[in-house]
Amino acid sequence: MARLTAPALRRGLDILELLIDGNEGLRVPEITQQLGLPRATTHELVNTLVDRGYLDLSKETGRVTLGVKALRLGAGYERGLDLATVGRECATEVAAACGETVQVVVRDASFAVFIVRIDSTHPIRLVSQVGSRLPASCTAGGKMLLSALPAAELDALLPNDAALQRMTPHSISTRKALLADLEAARKRGWAEEQCESNDHVACVAAPVYDRLGECVAAMSISVPVLRWSDTQKQHCIELALGGAKKMSQLLGAPVTA
Repeated sequence: MARLTAPALRRGLDILELLIDGNEGLRVPEITQQLGLPRATTHELVNTLVDRGYLDLSKETGRVTLGVKALRLGAGYERGLDLATVGRECATEVAAACGETVQVVVRDASFAVFIVRIDSTHPIRLVSQVGSRLPASCTAGGKMLLSALPAAELDALLPNDAALQRMTPHSISTRKALLADLEAARKRGWAEEQCESNDHVACVAAPVYDRLGECVAAMSISVPVLRWSDTQKQHCIELALGGAKKMSQLLGAPVTA
């Protein structure tokens, strides 16, 4: 059944959304043209939104920008967000699609901290728990987060080979290898690890962005190597990217993130 909507409200929201990324604002004729609205309607809607504080109208330039009420709406939304809550919602959907263990990790210095874990539905599953801290260089999620750091910060965290902690014989042990791995993750938009934190587990991870476009978390999918294949890997990459994108959107990330 089709939902009933209020045309005037819908058009007012269209104006607000049009101005979200327009830092310099727009003039009424530009809004009219871009939204295909009658000029009189645009003037009426803009005046109403200005009167209520959701838009500011510059008398000098005639440009319309978002007002303080719009800022308060965004702040109210942000106060209601909790990274773990949003992550659990998105990770649950991804886990339902793949049946494997899905986790959300954040970075604490050179460590990856697991804040969300949705268990696999298979009888053979991973043994870990929320709150676990692992060397970021050994995990797909941790490497995704490290790849987002400026070079100077990464150098300070992991200045030499000795700073790299190994968890298995497959863990990265040199800065040269780590930097190459991080560069690859940065270019393709996802990270991976093959038995680097657990001898029997492979993992892929995708970046999660906040409203400032900063990488604040990573969503990972971990699979025992006995179920790992090229086909499974590609499926998990797609699911991790999709789950991370949805999580980013819920956190208010820019569309391009």
